[in-house]
Amino acid sequence: MSTLISVDELASLLNTRPAVGDSPVVPELVLLDVRWILGRTDGDVAFADGHIPGAVYVDLDAELAGPAGAGAGRHPLPTASDFEAAARSWGVSAGTEVVVYDAAHSFSASRAWWLLRNAGLDSVRVLDGGLRAWVTGGHPVEKGTGVRPDNGTLEVRWGSLPTVDIDEAAAFPAAGRLLDARAGERFTGEQEPIDPRAGHVPGAVSAPTTGNLRRDGSFLPASELRERFAGLDIDSETSVAVYCGSGITASHQILALEVAGISASLFPGYWSQWSNDAARPVAVGLD
Repeated sequence: MSTLISVDELASLLNTRPAVGDSPVVPELVLLDVRWILGRTDGDVAFADGHIPGAVYVDLDAELAGPAGAGAGRHPLPTASDFEAAARSWGVSAGTEVVVYDAAHSFSASRAWWLLRNAGLDSVRVLDGGLRAWVTGGHPVEKGTGVRPDNGTLEVRWGSLPTVDIDEAAAFPAAGRLLDARAGERFTGEQEPIDPRAGHVPGAVSAPTTGNLRRDGSFLPASELRERFAGLDIDSETSVAVYCGSGITASHQILALEVAGISASLFPGYWSQWSNDAARPVAVGLD
């Protein structure tokens, strides 16, 4: 199954499934809306103002991350039990097909995609272009708090995707490519609006996540993504790990790599963990 689904494919899927109550979403298909913007907590308000019919709202900070802390980063992974409880509350079971979207660029949707895949769920796709593409394509939205399905029965297989810890991230550039998915100016140390130190993990390579996208917020085709990563000396045989500031855009990078046919590990401490550890060296500039 592809990691992406187009708006027309989703519309067809919803239209051909039998309705449950007033929702076009059936138990075998769960549609998740991960509306999130850094520094804001009004995703539920935006969701209520308009979302894809049948979608379930997901709170990124509360359901897709554990408690923040200097030693763990701003969006550490949730525990297996906490994520299992959240996924069940969305109606997810072992055989459920899940489609995830957000309002733009698929950054926060990719975080949900990565966590669901890490929980052992195989049938997870991100809506390419998100809500903006859905609306632009002439498809309907609905207002209100949305559906709350019956609890699912998912039993997570936590750790189904590869990760590296902070020590492994430090050593990774010696054996592979450690990609920094943040904006270029944060990588070079010219700007750091959030974390305590500016710069990057020594030996990391700058690969801003925005380079994965077309201007409309949809992903580049697989062939163009392969070209992009080939320019960073990465192909399907390369060992790759990815980090960002707090775990959102790194998930997007891993999704883009998968579209290109390349597997990658996540460093789930991210720059927010690294920069809070005074013992860790920091590089600046492009090297």
